[in-house]
Amino acid sequence: MLSLLLSAWVAGQGQALQMSYPAEPGLTGVTVRWSGHEVPFVRHGDRFVAIVGVDLDSRPGDHAVDVTFAYEDGRKRTVREPVNVRAEQYPTTELQVEERFVELSPEDQARAEREAAETNAIYDTFTPERYWTAGFQVPVSGAKDGRNFGHRRVFNGQPRSPHSGADLRAATGTPILAANRGRVVLAKDLFFSGNAVYLDHGHGLYTTYLHLSRIDVAVGDVVEQGQQIGLAGATGRVTGPHLHWGVRLLDARVDPFSLIRLGAP
Repeated sequence: MLSLLLSAWVAGQGQALQMSYPAEPGLTGVTVRWSGHEVPFVRHGDRFVAIVGVDLDSRPGDHAVDVTFAYEDGRKRTVREPVNVRAEQYPTTELQVEERFVELSPEDQARAEREAAETNAIYDTFTPERYWTAGFQVPVSGAKDGRNFGHRRVFNGQPRSPHSGADLRAATGTPILAANRGRVVLAKDLFFSGNAVYLDHGHGLYTTYLHLSRIDVAVGDVVEQGQQIGLAGATGRVTGPHLHWGVRLLDARVDPFSLIRLGAP
């Protein structure tokens, strides 16, 4: 009997989940259909595992997970399992920033739209290669947690999109480290994000590092876990120095610390 084991059958909005299946005799591969992508499981010891994400704005309730099992004799079997998405109650945060980041000039509006299209195209790209083999680590040495993930933000009295990353305390000049092995797919100044680095870890998983004072990598570089990729700062739309650390998982905005808690290989 097929048995799918998830890290949580009930998952909160904005959480990462790990799926696991025993590597039974004759089983050669497993894939899951999630958010429009066929995500391959990877063999890890005596199990096949995959990671998926529930977006901040995912509809609460039951969602279908289709998992396909391929066997060496050519057989394939597909099972459907429900994952219940639990609504999360995130607080509202009111912030004061430079007015030019709230009331955009025509030039800044055009720039912000170009950059949004560019970053969305990155998130829409599914890289079949999986760069990482170990669990993820926090990109600021010694940091234990982050703040503000999922908060509904009000800038200068105007509501804006939910906060899609975790804010880590970091003084300007603090070394920022790659959370895991990955390929640099963006390394430049963005209007809202300031100096930014995006890493593609493969299988639809991206991490982002925003508001840097300095960028130490270039597009195309493959970086190792713990490698310095820049320095913390206060560039872009900020109230002070810190690191905004984000995770996109199959385009779902998830809490980076939910990925850390998985200890996922």
